[in-house]
Amino acid sequence: MAQRIDDLLDLVAAETGLDDFGDPSFRDGLERVHDAVAATADLTPIGRAVFEGQTKAALANRARTAAWERAHPGLADERVTAPVFVIGLPRSGTTALSHLLAADPANRSLLGWEAQDSTPPPETATYRDDPRLHAARGAPSVLDRLNPGFKAIHHDPPEAPVECTVLLAQHFASLMLSTMYNVPDYDAWLLGSDLTAAYDHHHRMLRLLQSRCPGRWFLKAPVHCHAIDAVAARYPDARFVVTHRDPSVTVASTCSLVTSLSGTFTETDHRYTTGRTWSANLAAMADRVVDFRDRNGDERFLDIAYPDLVADPVGTVRAVYTWLGRDLDPATEAAMRAHTGRNRQHKYGRHTYALEEFGLEGGAVAERFEGYRKRFGIAPETRSTGGHA
Repeated sequence: MAQRIDDLLDLVAAETGLDDFGDPSFRDGLERVHDAVAATADLTPIGRAVFEGQTKAALANRARTAAWERAHPGLADERVTAPVFVIGLPRSGTTALSHLLAADPANRSLLGWEAQDSTPPPETATYRDDPRLHAARGAPSVLDRLNPGFKAIHHDPPEAPVECTVLLAQHFASLMLSTMYNVPDYDAWLLGSDLTAAYDHHHRMLRLLQSRCPGRWFLKAPVHCHAIDAVAARYPDARFVVTHRDPSVTVASTCSLVTSLSGTFTETDHRYTTGRTWSANLAAMADRVVDFRDRNGDERFLDIAYPDLVADPVGTVRAVYTWLGRDLDPATEAAMRAHTGRNRQHKYGRHTYALEEFGLEGGAVAERFEGYRKRFGIAPETRSTGGHA
């Protein structure tokens, strides 16, 4: 494996003209995910091409970032101040809330094009007119061609914020990789790992991206839940907005998302493995948030119930702003209402799912999350309201 990784690094170095990939600790995750993909992912030729291209793109962005840092030593003086993280179990409204917050131009979001092609860093004057944004809008989507129905489950247009998992995947320490490929051994390694170095990379990327386009970061990723100690250590002044939804629904919906996305790149039915792996992943996320807050208190956290977000999205943002000591001005509120009007739930179709599809039993899942549910007063969703989104 080490030789294969060396060959891959040599290939990227030849293509970019750069052979410094930054902190070498990324190799551990890279080797782990490559081993797991080879062992259990059962990729099609298209899947193998996507995985190779994704890996090379991540390494190339690392190399370009390291080169930019060497050429601009002043980056070391950049400070990421009081970021706001939207977290919560997957499928609990984190995407909807982060997209809504991005409708406020005063908030610094992480857009897909800048996360994946980070140098030169964006500039405030051209942030919404950057050639890389136009290129991303015009580029054909492999996922849309291979799996057009996935939009009904999850969709991030180029001008919308993406999860921090994109940055963490460049350190090869990200559950984003697990949503695309059946790699339960990698998941187990990741959930047991010290992610300090991964969040050091995350910090370096934010520092770079804000250097010419500053602002207070409003970031999003459910996976921050499982690394909450590393996040809080790296960003001691961070605040956390936590969305909460019936875990029985979030587990089923997440398993459906993973099955659809990973199924794009394999012909093997991994549904039962997905059920075991992702119910464990979500349980670990819930447990770690509860444990962190039991040890450190709730002062840095604002809890948002999913039904409240769905019923009154702009009112939910107003509550977030009040908590942060900010006002929601009329122009921003109008922009957010326009956004909600353009992006109604089920815009691309209705997403349906059931725990039983993934070999899971409702009573066992409910029991596993009972402590989390009671801790935050999460109401169960009925069949009439659950099973979609």
